[in-house]
Amino acid sequence: MSAEQDRANRSSTHAASPAEGRQRSGFVVLPVAIFFGLAIMFAFALFSGDPSKLPSALIGRPAPQVDFAPLEGLKHAEQQVPGFTAKELAEGNVHVVNFWASWCIPCVQEHPYLVELQKRTGVAIMGVNYKDGADDGRRFIGRYGNPFKAVGVDPLGRGAIEWGVYGMPETFIVDGSGRIAFKQVGPITNEAALEKMIAEIEKARAKTAAKPQS
Repeated sequence: MSAEQDRANRSSTHAASPAEGRQRSGFVVLPVAIFFGLAIMFAFALFSGDPSKLPSALIGRPAPQVDFAPLEGLKHAEQQVPGFTAKELAEGNVHVVNFWASWCIPCVQEHPYLVELQKRTGVAIMGVNYKDGADDGRRFIGRYGNPFKAVGVDPLGRGAIEWGVYGMPETFIVDGSGRIAFKQVGPITNEAALEKMIAEIEKARAKTAAKPQS
């Protein structure tokens, strides 16, 4: 066999057919298509402000067993504002847990509504300062007000992962038994969203009150 014939045979053996080429391409394109499809779904849910459009795997389950150390140097009436523990969320009262950051523009937009939420319901709001510097966190609260009963820190974002947080801000309602009753993805920035939160808080309170005390 000549060298030219040998090269021709090898080329024929290893050349991919058009169908094979499409199959090989499909292994790349299909995962990419799935990824972008999911990304579009999640983006739509985030920007629509409707938390029901995102998976809420923690709804009805106990809040994650994560304790948050206090935001150092944050004081109220000359006393250090405490952090909080998972145990505190299961001591019989409804709580709101809000993940926020000073660098988060939607958090700035949401903050007046958190202040109003606390005034109108008296609910204990537990803040989690996410991946922020202590000075920045303190300045944020000093500038915009403090609706929080406690402020913990999550400097590495591990607590947010445990809570299933997608982005800043996110807000959870925890019933008196320590179970997550509601999740708000994205900021509360209008009266309708505020009223929805108030209604969900009252619903959680009614459910908590109806449960027999152990």
